[in-house]
Amino acid sequence: MPKSYEMLETSSIRGILGHYKKEGFFINKTDDEVEIDVGLIQGLIEKFFKILFPGFFREREYKVSDLESYVSVLCREVTLVLNKQIFLALKKLPDNKDAAEEKLRERSRLVTHEFFDRIPRVREFLESDLQAAYDGDPAAFDKTEIILSYPGFFAIAVNRLAHELFVLGVPLIPRIMTEWAHSKTGIDIHPGATLGKYFFIDHGTGIVIGETTVIGEHVKVYQGVTLGALSTNGGQQLKGVKRHPTIEDNVTIYSGASILGGDTVIGKNSVIGGNTFVTKSVASETVVSIKNQELKFKTASDNLSPEEAAKLQEAMWI
Repeated sequence: MPKSYEMLETSSIRGILGHYKKEGFFINKTDDEVEIDVGLIQGLIEKFFKILFPGFFREREYKVSDLESYVSVLCREVTLVLNKQIFLALKKLPDNKDAAEEKLRERSRLVTHEFFDRIPRVREFLESDLQAAYDGDPAAFDKTEIILSYPGFFAIAVNRLAHELFVLGVPLIPRIMTEWAHSKTGIDIHPGATLGKYFFIDHGTGIVIGETTVIGEHVKVYQGVTLGALSTNGGQQLKGVKRHPTIEDNVTIYSGASILGGDTVIGKNSVIGGNTFVTKSVASETVVSIKNQELKFKTASDNLSPEEAAKLQEAMWI
């Protein structure tokens, strides 16, 4: 290595290390406090899928007679890791800044056990989501294909787990979970969103469902749909405010539609057409659509003038 390059490298490293010592930078984390482990949480999701869908996601073969012992061991492993991560997350809450450590540990144990008590209910909802996906997609070979490969079903499953932790008051971890699903599927569902039974996301890429969204039962959503806020200019002042829409039962929302606002309610049995932009409530039994735009077709056989032909040729490359 040339001496000049070696000196530059050393100088650069010293510059970076020196910058760590500057005050006022939240991105510095140079104390000894143990942080939440994102990798562990992602690993927990994979283990939870083995608990939610026994036999579909497994590391080894096991007989039905071994299911009880297999799941028992798996649940104990997950409990230990989740309990510690919840404890670390609870320490981040401003209200817990001066709380006794043993009090937080007890709280994390209670939350962990309560979360596991809710797993059967999560499975009930996922069974209905699985049926919705199978009933709603003629391209589905069988339900196994949906569990193993459908991004919409994966995102919903992760969200249902994360939502229970969110409701139990656990910070950070639910968002880490759903953002991991977001990165894998392109489907962004905030863990605070409430999803009813028999929910189906078809295709899925580009879907955004905001924190205070409430979705009823038997709702189908296609790719590119946004269930968002009208404005976030208020920033942190809007925390806890109902900013996102309510979708009632038996609603279908087609691709590219945007439904915005906390006061916006889409009534039962309605259909929201593709590429629509809805900011006001819609009554039940309503179809919302955009009037067909006029399409013009010109071909070389239309006796175009040289100027028109040139414009046509240019348009082909737009």
